[in-house]
Amino acid sequence: MPRRKSSSLVDRQNQSCLPPLVERWILRLLVSLNGHQKFLTTHGFSHDPLAEALGFSSSLDLDSEDFVHKKVLARLRQRARISEQHADYPLPALLQDNIDRLAALAALSQTDCKILAFAIMIHNHQILDEASNCLGHLSTLELYRVLAKLLDLAENDVRLALSPRGLLTRSGLLTVERQGTEYLCGKFNLLSYTFADTVFSTECEPESLLRDLVTPASQAHLTWQDYAHVNESMMTLRAYISKAAARRQQGVNILIHGLAGTGKSQLARILAAHVHRELFEVAFADEEGDSVSGERRLRAYRAAQCFFANREVVLVFDEAEDVLLGNEDMFDRRPAQSRKAWLNRTLEENPVPALWLSNNTDCIDPAVARRFDMVIELPIPSRKHRARILEGLSHELLTASEISVFAQSDALSPAVAQKAFSVVQLIKDDLSAHEIAPTIKRLTNSTLKAQGYRALDQMEQLPLPALYDPTLINCERDPVKVAQGIKRAGSARLCLFGPSGTGKTAYAQWIAQELDTPLIVKKASELMGMYVGQTEKKIAHAFAQAKDEGAILLIDEVDSFLLDRRSARTSWEVSMVNEMLTQLESFDGIFIAATNLMENLDQAVLRRFDLKLKFHYLAPEQIKRLATRCCETLQLEDISTDELTALGCLGNLTLGDFATVARQHRFCPFTSARDLVEALQSECTIKEVPARSIGFVH
Repeated sequence: MPRRKSSSLVDRQNQSCLPPLVERWILRLLVSLNGHQKFLTTHGFSHDPLAEALGFSSSLDLDSEDFVHKKVLARLRQRARISEQHADYPLPALLQDNIDRLAALAALSQTDCKILAFAIMIHNHQILDEASNCLGHLSTLELYRVLAKLLDLAENDVRLALSPRGLLTRSGLLTVERQGTEYLCGKFNLLSYTFADTVFSTECEPESLLRDLVTPASQAHLTWQDYAHVNESMMTLRAYISKAAARRQQGVNILIHGLAGTGKSQLARILAAHVHRELFEVAFADEEGDSVSGERRLRAYRAAQCFFANREVVLVFDEAEDVLLGNEDMFDRRPAQSRKAWLNRTLEENPVPALWLSNNTDCIDPAVARRFDMVIELPIPSRKHRARILEGLSHELLTASEISVFAQSDALSPAVAQKAFSVVQLIKDDLSAHEIAPTIKRLTNSTLKAQGYRALDQMEQLPLPALYDPTLINCERDPVKVAQGIKRAGSARLCLFGPSGTGKTAYAQWIAQELDTPLIVKKASELMGMYVGQTEKKIAHAFAQAKDEGAILLIDEVDSFLLDRRSARTSWEVSMVNEMLTQLESFDGIFIAATNLMENLDQAVLRRFDLKLKFHYLAPEQIKRLATRCCETLQLEDISTDELTALGCLGNLTLGDFATVARQHRFCPFTSARDLVEALQSECTIKEVPARSIGFVH
């Protein structure tokens, strides 16, 4: 408890050290709005600096508390009457000039200007803020009443000025915290954290108030030709944005969505240059590097729409999912509903054309989505288009063959490649010619790894084994004739199943080689997503990529996500199978699925395959042919009849086993055919599959 004072001095100089306008507001807070009830306490003043600023001593004789309080209150009332007798006190000259500029730009009313000026003043005068705290926490309705009294305004005019449709809110200059109660200053949300200080203390042009929230965009590194994979959409977009900009049409909004790295930001820059307009981006971080919330970015966007209304500008709102995807607070729907209402209006009224960029559109409300003039998806470019983009960015740092290796990665975005190229471009004089490509690859792989993607080397498909021969595949159909039939038909859906190592993946590679067609290989692990819906998206993208590139699509280990729906335990297990069914029905290219566990696949999926080929273990005659060929390749002496017979007894020998022992020979050389036979027998023993009887021929 504070120590009791002994002095009976009530006021020291009978004068305050406050600007007249600030003093008037404080006196209204304490007298007219009864803030004195908290300002005067049983132990003196609740806030000594405020008392001293008003010219009162902080020392009170508490033995005569009632008398002193009455005397202080009488003095406050007397000074309030004197203050009210004067004409309106002016704002500081600099603040008044800046308010006038904002008013002219945003068409603010006199009521808007008074409220905005007060909000700026209370953020810059701590004593005024402390005096307002004597009113306690205020609801939004109480805020209207307080501002009306403080600023000599009609309460209804205040309510309209601060409503969501008011100019202050629509311009983003000032919004009200409507949820719960707050002290008076806390009810005001200004454009930015620096806004109040800048407008109060600096002569500024309105556009400069956006400097930490809306920034000029840099030049594009890509061109229209780099978007040839979406040529039809680009032609429509170019025509529309040109005509709409020329006519200064309102409500021009384009939503461009796609995975990160597909070139959305680059496209926005190309579009702005095409219509000869400056491009400004709503920032993710302020001048101090702190992230900017979705709500604050929206306020910056509103202000930019207002400030740039008469300039040749295009706005881009990147990472638009911050504000388009539902609710920030899962326990409170009101903020999302309020934001949705504002979005619906602003997508119809904005004077400056806006490009909204998003990586994800799953949760965008249909009522919001339909208000965009155009919604364009940017898929990952085909391998051919990726190569062309990389060729343009590399500035001859890479050869055509090296670029083809880089283009195999659909995770390599132009931005990542550009960073690696720019680093090497700067230091290329310190590198020898043969060091340039490895350095670019190393830099690129480091970034891909940090992003969670596979390195470029892991993207390269291994060549077919030297011993690979489709006639050595042991299955019910002639694999060579199957490939010839696929070539004639131009489309097929194959399911290759059987034990590991029987040559399923290699057969798909051989078909692609025979048809001179690109092959896209996806393992099930690459298609499985962490979140609900991601797997379905990746499946759809794999089919779309194969269609765009005219490639054969091979999904290996397909049993991992095509389990029989009758045994499914969760809804997402069912939806993955449903997505595969949908894609299979609409895909008119060549699709190959490979699995070791045919019995686990969903029956409906199996029915969609045109042909199901079971790959068996090698037959005895195939084993003998392959063993003889292997000895020749490894430069071993001729294999004996007894050794061939011994191998023919192995019932679980595969093409993969021969490839394994061939690799083994590189570091543990075989000295005889007998060593080869023993190595193959060892591989079969590990599998723990019973060998078939001697003399069995498939």
